[in-house]
Amino acid sequence: MSSGTVNTGFGRILVFAYGILALSATARSAVQLGTKADEALLPYSLSALAAAVYIVATWALATDRRGIALAAVVFELFGVLVVGTTSMTLSQDYPAATVWSEFGRGYGWVPLALPILGLWWLWRTRPLG
Repeated sequence: MSSGTVNTGFGRILVFAYGILALSATARSAVQLGTKADEALLPYSLSALAAAVYIVATWALATDRRGIALAAVVFELFGVLVVGTTSMTLSQDYPAATVWSEFGRGYGWVPLALPILGLWWLWRTRPLG
């Protein structure tokens, strides 16, 4: 398949999944930052960053803005890998979990799988020629 359209077929499932994570991460970080930011500012701020990335990715995939979608998905994968690794190796710096902690373990590892699927889908639906 190389239709060049991102938001059809499996792409709609990706948009839906990104939308769910955007809502979930936004709600989580808003509550955490609003009620207990002084307890774990770094993890809660990272969850807010994840929420922003999910919002951008959702919008970009839904509106077929491939370049922005690619940037958001690559940034997300980088974030998941860095935060996942550091949350396990420098656990003292993470007094609370983030969306990306332990590679998204608290979210069933969806935060790790989603950018990989997103990159695959963007590649698979790239315009040819």
